Amino acid sequence: MVDITIRGAGIFGLSIAWACVKRGAKVQIIDPHGAGSGSSGGIVGALAPHVPENWNPKKAFQLDSLLMAGQFWADVENTCGGCAGYIRSGRLQPIMEEAGMTLAKRRSETARTLWQGKATWVVEECDQNPWQPNSPTGWVIRDNLSASLHPLKACEALVAALAAKGVSVEADGIDTGRTLWATGVHGLEHLGRDRARNVGSGVKGQAALLRFDAWGAPQLFADALHIIPHLDGTVAVGSTSENTFDDPRSVDAQIDGIISRARVAVPLLRDAPVVQKWAGVRPRSRSRAPMLGHWPDRRDHFIANGGFKIGFGMAPKIAQVMADLLLEDLNRIPQGFEVSASF
Repeated sequence: MVDITIRGAGIFGLSIAWACVKRGAKVQIIDPHGAGSGSSGGIVGALAPHVPENWNPKKAFQLDSLLMAGQFWADVENTCGGCAGYIRSGRLQPIMEEAGMTLAKRRSETARTLWQGKATWVVEECDQNPWQPNSPTGWVIRDNLSASLHPLKACEALVAALAAKGVSVEADGIDTGRTLWATGVHGLEHLGRDRARNVGSGVKGQAALLRFDAWGAPQLFADALHIIPHLDGTVAVGSTSENTFDDPRSVDAQIDGIISRARVAVPLLRDAPVVQKWAGVRPRSRSRAPMLGHWPDRRDHFIANGGFKIGFGMAPKIAQVMADLLLEDLNRIPQGFEVSASF
């Protein structure tokens, strides 16, 4: 039995722990702040694909991961008896002008090939359903690949599933066996201390929950905002991207602007009360892709970091490839995701 120590109980650490435990490894998880205490404890949870064009390893990896997500979260929920709030209900995006119509139709053609017939991206006329974004052209893009979950509830479900397998999140401990560092923003800061340039940085995001029950309806992407219906009768809207900030946890007038834009983009939310405002800092690697693999010059130490806005969407596939590396020394990490790409 392989011994694995995972430092960090955000989405990368927890999902990789889950993949390793399912394959028979002995795993301990250490996080002094607890599970989902960083940006993984957020409220938005959009699992949305990149546009189907200019294909590259990052987009192909994300496609695989989004297609794996249904089974991944079903296994977690069946083990723990809880709910991560996962649903693959698709997404609607307004087409704002005629030039956008041409581009959207071209992408619908490329999606047929690039998405391998496993998902669709289509252009359709707005209907009478009030749950849709304002569209000046009267047309929207609908894809059925996009999914969503509630990030904090998803972390809690993973913690419960791991507990059912005898694994808990501890505040402290001694490394045994191979060690994976999935420590988010603090990890990026630590990695950059001994190098001539930063290997990544934190980007603050602010988001909000509105009281409105649209569960089961498609998520919306309008005015550069993710608008996500959750199981608990709320709708998440977000988020900002702030490279400079004073307080990583504070909310300010920027979130009020996000809420106002969401109400304009989706008139159905005009009177929906605000029930929560949230802020956190997301880890973005220098390469802008997830940072995965061996920690250079540290034997039996590994890194999984840089999830930024796509960490939850990438997590099922990242868990698989990192378990391959940790347990079997099989390196299936895509080009551009290697740690060296950010170093």
